Amino acid sequence: MKFRSMTVEQSDATGHTSTKRDDNRITRIGRILRKTSIDELPQLFNVLKGDMSIVGPRPHALGSRAADKLFWEVDERYWYRHAAKPGLTGLAQVRGYRGATVFEDDLTNRLQADLEYLDHWSILKDMWIILLTTRVIFHRNAF
Repeated sequence: MKFRSMTVEQSDATGHTSTKRDDNRITRIGRILRKTSIDELPQLFNVLKGDMSIVGPRPHALGSRAADKLFWEVDERYWYRHAAKPGLTGLAQVRGYRGATVFEDDLTNRLQADLEYLDHWSILKDMWIILLTTRVIFHRNAF
């Protein structure tokens, strides 16, 4: 669940087109919701239902692309990140790897952080990531 922040008429159900800075699909209220990360709050219901966790790799649309390639075409290790439930926040987010994936490195950096999180999971690391998330709620790549 998320608050709708984009116009319905121009939606991209497949996720082929990532949201970018000054995206004309974002509504005026949606811009505020996204800039402040308030659009993520309804995902707490997904956590309560057991579909998501607080910390873990962020979910992506199946059609998501980096440098015009599907994520798993950029790096076949992409599927390994699905070993855990998706999270509201994650190691990639606190390291600043959020936003559009214009270049392959945008995905590779995010993927490397996700895999590192999975390889070295601990409850203390989750608490640390939650604490660090408060610093990136208002992030330059939140659009």
